[in-house]
Amino acid sequence: MSPHDELLTAAREQTGLDDFGDDSFHEGLELLVGDLRDHARLNATGQRSMPALLVKLLSQRLRIEDWYRRHPEIDDEQVTAPLIGIGLPRTGSTALSFLLAEDPGARSLRRWEANEPCPPPGTVEGDDPRIENGKAQIAEITRLSPRTLAMVPGSPTGPMECLPLLGLSFASHYFQAFAQVPNYSRWLLHDADLSAAYAYERRVLKLLQWRRPAMPWRLKTPSHLLWLHHLDSAFPDARFVWTHRDPAAVIVSVADLCTEVAGRFSDDVDPKAMGALNVEHWSTGMARALAFREKSEARGEDRFHDIDFRAMQQDPVAEVRRLYAWLGEPVTAAFADGMAAWWEESAAHRERAAHPEPAAFGIEPARITPLFADYTARIPQWTRH
Repeated sequence: MSPHDELLTAAREQTGLDDFGDDSFHEGLELLVGDLRDHARLNATGQRSMPALLVKLLSQRLRIEDWYRRHPEIDDEQVTAPLIGIGLPRTGSTALSFLLAEDPGARSLRRWEANEPCPPPGTVEGDDPRIENGKAQIAEITRLSPRTLAMVPGSPTGPMECLPLLGLSFASHYFQAFAQVPNYSRWLLHDADLSAAYAYERRVLKLLQWRRPAMPWRLKTPSHLLWLHHLDSAFPDARFVWTHRDPAAVIVSVADLCTEVAGRFSDDVDPKAMGALNVEHWSTGMARALAFREKSEARGEDRFHDIDFRAMQQDPVAEVRRLYAWLGEPVTAAFADGMAAWWEESAAHRERAAHPEPAAFGIEPARITPLFADYTARIPQWTRH
């Protein structure tokens, strides 16, 4: 039996279920399994954690499909006009997602439900036990890699990126954050069609909101930059909030974060390979995002709102007020107070991690600037107000 089939069998045995739904996930899973075996150089933690993660994702697919089988009315749920955060990593998008999560009239994707969508939260009475699992996950990250939380805020009940939901289709940056998977990363950038993955994300969002009060979604993932045209096929009425910062100021931080996370699962991570990987993916993603935005604006669509990193640092609540004015939605007193409290409480954790010199990741800043020149030329006009 191949390693790929062993994982499928393990998930079936774990759940007693057999229907994985749409079978488009197999290509990514096959490549990922091969790279984890041949290139990731996993340590003991990685050798335990990576197969367990893949089986967990497959098991969640089985459970999702089982809930739909038993409750076909879930598919009648409407995911209407989600607000989706995009932008390069390290541009303040995570802080923005935490601020937006303070809105009592909106719905964020929470860490514990992103990692374990089943059972649907609307079917659980009382305190959900997955919250404790989220606490354990944060504690494990703190134990293995305290620098990770110094670079990116995390909370068991706080907002989470969409990466785990795309991971259910094995077409996600989620995995290259954990391990060196070069063939998978190459496929993901150049050959993968994420239309099915985004359709499956929408399927999971319907499940998560089922039997819950109807609220607009607030989602976020920098990786969406690479696949906006695929995301658009699943969420044609989505609107986007784009956070901006000079790429030369963030690309080293991105490579550092990926190296730090992968270092939990391998004792032989190549920082320069991580640097090259991130430069290629984010420069390609930016070119794609610019092309998508140009086509959207040429059609007269108003789908993008822009926030400059420096403006966010100076007055985050004012920036969110501007965003909500664009959305045509109110910022209630409770929402404003919650944002102010979170910003004050998190002050000690913002931008406190020192990064190695660019050369440690094989990055030459002078070569980064031209790759993003078309983007940086647009930032002033987008963020002027």
